[in-house]
Amino acid sequence: MKTSYLFMFTQRNILGGLLILTLNCLTQAIAEETILNILLEEDIESPRSSQLNEKNDLTLRDAVHLMLQNNPELASFSKEIRAQEGIKIQAGKFKNPELGVESEDINANTQPNTRAAQFTTIRFSQLIELGGKRSARINAASIGQELANRNYESKRLELITRVANIFTKVLAGQERLRLAEESIQLAQKVVDSANKRVEAGKAPPIEETKAKVAFSTTNIELEQTQRDLIASRKQLSLLWGNSSPQFRKVLGNLESHVVIPSFEILEQRMSVNPIVLHSIKNIEQHKALLEIEKLRRIPDITFGAGIRRYTQADETTAIINVSIPIPLFDLNQGNMQAANQRVGKAIDQQAATDLQLRSELTRTYENLLAAQNEIKVLNDEILPGAKSSFDIANKGYELGRFSFLEMLDAQRTLFQSQILYIRALTNYHHLINEIERLTASPIDGTENQLISIRSNKDGGG
Repeated sequence: MKTSYLFMFTQRNILGGLLILTLNCLTQAIAEETILNILLEEDIESPRSSQLNEKNDLTLRDAVHLMLQNNPELASFSKEIRAQEGIKIQAGKFKNPELGVESEDINANTQPNTRAAQFTTIRFSQLIELGGKRSARINAASIGQELANRNYESKRLELITRVANIFTKVLAGQERLRLAEESIQLAQKVVDSANKRVEAGKAPPIEETKAKVAFSTTNIELEQTQRDLIASRKQLSLLWGNSSPQFRKVLGNLESHVVIPSFEILEQRMSVNPIVLHSIKNIEQHKALLEIEKLRRIPDITFGAGIRRYTQADETTAIINVSIPIPLFDLNQGNMQAANQRVGKAIDQQAATDLQLRSELTRTYENLLAAQNEIKVLNDEILPGAKSSFDIANKGYELGRFSFLEMLDAQRTLFQSQILYIRALTNYHHLINEIERLTASPIDGTENQLISIRSNKDGGG
């Protein structure tokens, strides 16, 4: 329901006002087109080519950089940031003016003895938003852009962690392959030794058969290790969009370790996690949207001005009108209720996110302490004992003091202990990577980056 008021002005003033308003609109349109052209030119810009040579040996830092430059999943989140920039630009735009032309009694001249007068009206109107609606929209759009940044940072952190985990898996696969190759060389020596003992009549022929069976088993383990390594290498290179790995090997030290801080320190660092910051910013955005719904209760004003031409009288007059909606039935109650409930929902989601991250940190921290203790026991007790037992059994077998089964059991125990040690080291680094993802900072707190790329894990890179 609108109320209109007509006022009379001089023709010169109204035409001058119309000209100024038209020029302002054209100027704004030209400026907007320039901004949009710049944005479009940046959007179609070709992606950055990789500055790293993938055919070289890779450090963890190299792998992370290749992923950041070429991962399509991360690029999609970057496009969303650009989209939010456009939304912010649009939120700051004023409503377009409206040009209206109307003609009444157009057949008045063709009707004799009529008192109707033919006239034509040209009206130019502009909606004026009241109550700070435009500022509220800009604020909500700005927060939306910050949310997109947080999403990008979260995905970036997730992908860096994934790269670090798969990199560690490849590094462990290389080490397992080295052990398998050493094991098959050792198994070949056992076959040769058993063959000599059988030929010398010091052992029955069944020992040679058992040695060959053990050699075949070791060869199967070697092939399986090679296949696992090939799969891990492909998983790593696929993170930067290459299904055929070009790098020769990855460089690192599985036996590197860090000083684990207290749980309280790690818990404090978790406050900078992009997921936490996103949940907090999400509350701010819904509060901003609630403010927009509140401001929509304030009616806007539409100003109009124009000229009216009376054909029969050959006269022209200026007109102006003002219209204001009367908030009688619709006070935007439903939208305000929905926005208010979504604020509460965002607060609940923030609390749930905080609990989930703290639970994950607690579980990961305890597992890390257990993994650290496991590595210590393996390195200080199990591996030295298994190595010593194998050396004694192998030498005793050559001297005829130990049976073939005793020597073979010692060999198998040593190999299994070495594999268990590699698995423990791999799990240790995966847990460190997970803690760094949860805290969004290096566990040793020495670098300002989302995840630690330790130099001793890089091979000094």
